[in-house]
Amino acid sequence: MAVSGFEGFEKRLELQFSCDQVSSIGLRELDFKSLEQVLHHVQCTVVSALANQHFDSYVLSESSLFVYPTKIIIKTCGTTQLLKSVQPFIRLAQTLHLHIVSLRYTRGSFIFPESQPHPHTSFNDEVVFLNNNIPQTLCYRKASVIPSKLSSHSWHVFSAGAGAGVEYSDDVTYTVEVCMTDLDKTLSRKFFRHPNDGKNGDSAGKQMTEVTGIGCINPNAKICDFAFDPCGYSMNGIDGDRYSTIHVTPEDGFSYASFECVGSIYDDDVPEMVKKAVKVFGPGTVSVATTGAGDDVCMRIFKGMEKIGMKGRSWSIDEFLAAGTVVFQTFTSRRNRIQ
Repeated sequence: MAVSGFEGFEKRLELQFSCDQVSSIGLRELDFKSLEQVLHHVQCTVVSALANQHFDSYVLSESSLFVYPTKIIIKTCGTTQLLKSVQPFIRLAQTLHLHIVSLRYTRGSFIFPESQPHPHTSFNDEVVFLNNNIPQTLCYRKASVIPSKLSSHSWHVFSAGAGAGVEYSDDVTYTVEVCMTDLDKTLSRKFFRHPNDGKNGDSAGKQMTEVTGIGCINPNAKICDFAFDPCGYSMNGIDGDRYSTIHVTPEDGFSYASFECVGSIYDDDVPEMVKKAVKVFGPGTVSVATTGAGDDVCMRIFKGMEKIGMKGRSWSIDEFLAAGTVVFQTFTSRRNRIQ
């Protein structure tokens, strides 16, 4: 818990591995105890889990973890020390004869930056820590802060790879990370639990998924959800080999929600899912970071946001050899317009 309130903005880490003779399940061979030990360094725990034939999904006490045969994605909020998982994950992968070929770290602008522990005390400190804790083979490195007209919404990216573009095993996929602040107070109340409701975190989470419309964002996804006490909510969705995830900090004064998903350039569903997710929360400000997508996807996200009353405020682009193109868009609602 931060001094002034809970930090909703997540830190996100994606590690891509490779092996000449990787097994069909690769990193999924890692036992649960080993994963728990890594999470202990980060200062979070598993509260719920779900898997299919493609990957394993874990809802954490602070956000989410996804384990694919050759990829790990972990995002954590609050005052967790996410980057302390880098070396442990690399070492665990080596026990399976997997070696890291790329890394990507992203985050928004913290609401309470003064409450973050080392190495998250500043983006510069994070970059120094990463440079000192990843193999020299990841020689294609770049760190960048992508600004916007909204001072509270800048996008921080660090990428490193063994070669240009090696991060993507399938270059038709892309990642969308949505950060929302100043949530509508009426909608936010749905993420508070009633005292002595007689429910556990799983059953209360299922109820929140239903009453908020989150279950309709992607009707094809199988959802693993969890409601915290007295408030807060997390969910992971599984749809084939693609994940989606939502995390909510509903307290007034520092309310925050995030939505993240994976898309394909051959599908038209992601811009619609982004629009549905934003409508669930009615935020005053929104940022959307899209990595690895073409201009068409980003333009459809932009138009979809404007259809629900969000005004586009900025559109920035940056290139990363090990991660591809990052497009960063920001929006404000009618009730929170910047003149």
